[in-house]
Amino acid sequence: MKENSYFEKVYDLTRKIPFGKVTTYGIIATYLELGSARMVGWALNKGFSSDFSIPAHRVVNRNGELTGRNHFPAPDMMQKLLESEGVKVENNKIVDFENKLWYP
Repeated sequence: MKENSYFEKVYDLTRKIPFGKVTTYGIIATYLELGSARMVGWALNKGFSSDFSIPAHRVVNRNGELTGRNHFPAPDMMQKLLESEGVKVENNKIVDFENKLWYP
């Protein structure tokens, strides 16, 4: 699989995550049959843009932790974006994670 098509599949699915919901790197990797969660994170890091056309802030680790927060322009930006969608975050972790989790 070409790198570009791999990235585009990750980006296309990430764009489908509903407002106020989150998913995990692993769920994306499993759904797209792309291999590792780490590769999904890498693709999202490469695709991050200031126009937020790819809502990477809605992708967290399997425990609901904001592990990608340091890849945003400011370390608290991911939390602020989630909170603007009604997702509560405490100590860099999604509150009520199971009810906020989205499966494609």
